Amino acid sequence: MKRVILSGGGTGGHIYPAVAVAEALKRKFGDEVEILFVGAEGKMEMEKVPALGYRIEGLPVVGLQRQLNPRNIINNLKAPFKVIESMRRAKSIIRKFGADIVVGFGGYASAPVLRAAQSLGVPTIIQEQNSYAGLTNKFLAKRAKRICVAYDKMERFFPADKIVMTGNPLRGRFSADASNKQEALAYYGFNDTLPVVMCVGGSLGTRTLNEMMKKWILTLNGEAPVQVIWQTGKYYEREMQAFLKEHPTKNIWQGAFIDRMDYAYTASDVAISRSGACTVSELCLVAKPTIFVPSPNVAEDHQTKNAMALVEKGAAAIVADSEAADKAMAVALELVSNKERLEALRENIAKLAISDAAERVVKEIENELNKAHK
Repeated sequence: MKRVILSGGGTGGHIYPAVAVAEALKRKFGDEVEILFVGAEGKMEMEKVPALGYRIEGLPVVGLQRQLNPRNIINNLKAPFKVIESMRRAKSIIRKFGADIVVGFGGYASAPVLRAAQSLGVPTIIQEQNSYAGLTNKFLAKRAKRICVAYDKMERFFPADKIVMTGNPLRGRFSADASNKQEALAYYGFNDTLPVVMCVGGSLGTRTLNEMMKKWILTLNGEAPVQVIWQTGKYYEREMQAFLKEHPTKNIWQGAFIDRMDYAYTASDVAISRSGACTVSELCLVAKPTIFVPSPNVAEDHQTKNAMALVEKGAAAIVADSEAADKAMAVALELVSNKERLEALRENIAKLAISDAAERVVKEIENELNKAHK
């Protein structure tokens, strides 16, 4: 029996790569593998992971708050004590579970679990999703066996002999099936007379992209010159529905979520999107010409660095968050009219796709387990 601890959370960008690896482990080893997740108490993984059928243990670890107010200052003062308690609990969990290996995917809980495993002599693997590694992973990498990455030039942050290119593990299958385009267009009430721009802001939504759409719609006379799939996110759903009701505009589909992403990818010619690590990997898999609008509200500005890793390869375009409301739709309209540039972006982003990322991470887990049992 192989016993594997997977740790990561706080956001879907950390949770779902871990779940994708868990699913790949089950496909590979079946009943010969036992999996335990370790997350942070109160974070989304404590609900999402059990809902998918996996066991999870929670740690009291918290992150430092950058915005300073009396409440956050008190929480920051408590943080070191919670880290120490999390380390103690993590060691207990690792011993009780009998872990053979621990794999960290980032997020609050990942650091104390990996550090605890390393102090106990349990092999560890890091899966770094972004093109710019954070301080915690750089510190933990010194004693990790392997570092699985999704971008090249990561030897800037990690020992070169430990790095393996795996890509970011994603759940499900992603495709943009050109043969199914008429069906995809019909799903959104569209036709093939106009190009389609997809604007996606994630499940919660993105204020910048929603404001961009509002500002653009106000310049129109009730009819958009392209067809638009506008995903508002649940936080902004009512506000944006009210706006569109007040300013009805033809050729726009609006929704809080996109239930059929396969249809959205197939129907759209260009995407406007944030550049979180998993979103970037997904867009590579479907070979979608993309205008990235990186979020400025993330650690070490890693979304800009993720986007620039593609821009530098001629695989995407970028518009700064501060300029998106005025420029992003104009860039999209120019792009959909330039077939040569569209094709170049499509070809270049497709070259960066790794469809078997979860299986590659599992292979590294298997290799380390085999070494440990020799």
